[in-house]
Amino acid sequence: MTRKHIDPAIQQRMVTLLQALAPLEGYNLTVLPDVRLLRSNRPLSRTPVLYDPGIVIVCQGRKRGFLGDTVYVYDAQHYLAVSVPVPFSMETEASAAKPLLAIYFRLDFKVAADLLLQLDERESTVPARPHGMMSSPLGGRLSASVLRFLEAMQTPLEAELLGPALVREIYFHVLTGEQGGSLRAALTAQGQFARIARVIRKIHACYREPLDVEQLALEASMSVPSFHSHFKTVTSTSPMQYLKSTRLHQARLLMVRNEVTAALACVQVGYESASQFSREFKRLFGRSPVEEAERMRKTFAVPPPAPGSIFVASH
Repeated sequence: MTRKHIDPAIQQRMVTLLQALAPLEGYNLTVLPDVRLLRSNRPLSRTPVLYDPGIVIVCQGRKRGFLGDTVYVYDAQHYLAVSVPVPFSMETEASAAKPLLAIYFRLDFKVAADLLLQLDERESTVPARPHGMMSSPLGGRLSASVLRFLEAMQTPLEAELLGPALVREIYFHVLTGEQGGSLRAALTAQGQFARIARVIRKIHACYREPLDVEQLALEASMSVPSFHSHFKTVTSTSPMQYLKSTRLHQARLLMVRNEVTAALACVQVGYESASQFSREFKRLFGRSPVEEAERMRKTFAVPPPAPGSIFVASH
């Protein structure tokens, strides 16, 4: 099937507006707590990240996400949607002359649930396999909604009063788009996906506590072999590797945002051995905890935490 590219004039207008809204490299906050604007003036080599559920719309530049054997491209023609936190690696194409400009909508589950309820009341749902992450063509209608959103964000009054309705409009187009069925199935947590999603929520709520695969399988009401298999299908990693990745990402967040020492971060995320923490941190990020924290401070402007948020290197 031939893909229709968005109107170049609309795309350029989006870039112009977003450049003004995101003048600083890193994250630029907005009056809407779940919306952040990203600017990156340099390429980012393949880096481990962990995303909150949300939607990433890139207006200029390109990102590639690598999860298992699948590559997710999100650029001016494609957006990324994430329904459950998934650890993967990501690289960015950007330069000072042509910076990466993107919008990150952290998923508001109340807005999504209300839309899902109304959609289900008005149309029959075609069964679809739920996915934790997907990239999809942006399309004309969604790009037009994004343009209206960026125009409204230019003034504080319009951003505050019109912004929430325009975010809802963007959710609508994503949920009814090409892969909307898979996203809707994931958000309503159908079948075995629901059990794994419940365990993922448990891990993010209790990662500081001692957890083992038997406890997590019990939480999912599955046998250990069945749980391990279904968990890997959703996240492309094992339960214990996912737990380890979550702890290490949270430790990096503590060091960068709260400026705690590596030793204190180690304890606060549930590690008993400092040497094991340092070894596993370097294996994941390619640098020691101190080196990685310093790199992050120099590279990105880190926003204040949102409740329940998961820090990422860059959306």
